[in-house]
Amino acid sequence: MPILFTTDGSPGHRRLALWQDIVCDVYVGLDCTSDLGSAFRGSLTHTALGRAVCSEVASDRQRVHRTSQRIARADADYVLVAIGREGIGGVVQDGRDTVIRPGEFAIYDTTRPYELQFDAAFRQTVFKLPREMLRRRIGATEAVTAITFGADSPLQPLAHDFIIKLCEQADQIGAEHADRLSDQAADLLAMTLAERLRTQRLPASSHRAALLYRIKAHVRMRLSDPDLSLPEVARALGLSPRYVNDLFSDVETSFQRYVLAERLKQCRRDLGSPALAQRQISEIAFSWGFNDLSHFGRVFREQFGLSPREWRRSAVRR
Repeated sequence: MPILFTTDGSPGHRRLALWQDIVCDVYVGLDCTSDLGSAFRGSLTHTALGRAVCSEVASDRQRVHRTSQRIARADADYVLVAIGREGIGGVVQDGRDTVIRPGEFAIYDTTRPYELQFDAAFRQTVFKLPREMLRRRIGATEAVTAITFGADSPLQPLAHDFIIKLCEQADQIGAEHADRLSDQAADLLAMTLAERLRTQRLPASSHRAALLYRIKAHVRMRLSDPDLSLPEVARALGLSPRYVNDLFSDVETSFQRYVLAERLKQCRRDLGSPALAQRQISEIAFSWGFNDLSHFGRVFREQFGLSPREWRRSAVRR
């Protein structure tokens, strides 16, 4: 069952202070204010899903602030996806403000100040994921925070519905599937954000981020192909190989290092999956594009500190 936090049962004069403690524990350091005083009520559920967190928050009217002072006192590095279920919420960040109605969502980034505004009772599903999960897919998020996503394109309701269903079932999802599903949610969210980036005028840095996302998406579709190469990917996307590597330099890597890291990540996941326990290590390595088993074993140990066989054994013990 999800962990439930609630102000019910707390003395009226303590409810708002308790609520601030609750939201700070589940999300990040925040300051909450409300003019309701002792009449204020709120509740929040919390369910871990791999590296992500699913929660549902229901509360009375309030203002929530993530200030520079709060940011300086903690190193929280997340993107939060707020999905409207009941009532209306406002989000202010990066010089923009928007509203979230039922069936809509918006994102905000905990590394920069933001404000959440609720003028009446509301309920939201909030999906919290490490910012790095989006950054390696799409780059910086500054161009798409505090923007409403609704039903303007097919991807937007797909992302909305997938995250809602995922969070509704999060407490029933086993650990062996949680990371993969949270990665799929991040993939779908990144596609939705990238689509918006392509349809609005962007600063050069955001245009580069959108191009890099397209490259990464192409690579992930072709990871199992041992012939995947920089010239082939550049040609498929109408870019030069040199420009592709220049784009990867924005995230301090190269095309080859990115492909290797993604292949190793998929192999590590499969080696730790009970459902694939009967597959040979070589079979898993070759299925993700490696064609030299000794090379695979060497780079796997360099990346994760254990051989593939040692990693599989340690995963079984967990």
